[in-house]
Amino acid sequence: MKIAPEITYRNVEKTVAIDSLVQEKIDKLERVCNYISSCHIAIEKIHDRPSGGSPYRVRIDITIPPDQEIVAESNPGETNQYVDVDTVIRDAFKMAQRQVRELARQQRESDKAKDNNQADDTMGLVTKLFREQGYGFIKTIDDGQDIYFHRNSVLHDDFDRIEIGTGVRFFATEGDRGMQASTVQIVNKPGHSVGQAEETLIAPPLGWQE
Repeated sequence: MKIAPEITYRNVEKTVAIDSLVQEKIDKLERVCNYISSCHIAIEKIHDRPSGGSPYRVRIDITIPPDQEIVAESNPGETNQYVDVDTVIRDAFKMAQRQVRELARQQRESDKAKDNNQADDTMGLVTKLFREQGYGFIKTIDDGQDIYFHRNSVLHDDFDRIEIGTGVRFFATEGDRGMQASTVQIVNKPGHSVGQAEETLIAPPLGWQE
């Protein structure tokens, strides 16, 4: 980490066992994402004799470049009374690890999409869409070739936003059934620009509605 992890104890005795557990969990987080910039862990006892639930609460605040913040907190409710502090720590780190893994995956996909766009990206329009089956076809702008794409190939889970005529940018790869599109990214829809992007509208290829 760019900054050494900060661990705060409030009304909880710092023991060798607890410290070792926390360090072990921090190491696992770094294996999931090795560019975490900061991590603060607060371990506290909020009640001496709670009427219900655990007396312990653990909160983990993580910062990941460029400016992503992750918060994971564990404070078992009434149905989990008398949960010990070790278990609460494990639960908090489990939630943090899940969030860090997902963010790292999204960033890798975004970086891959940027690399593909710079190296050999292709522009096209969606001409066939089988929404229930989760796939469709893109007609390329340059040569009018039909390229298969699947729901899982669409970035940011945007498959449900796609319609016939949606402009996309993608990377063409050779699959078992011929050419197929990966890292499909929505660019615009006919007659409309998307968001704040300065993209020019895609000129439809001849015969794209056939």
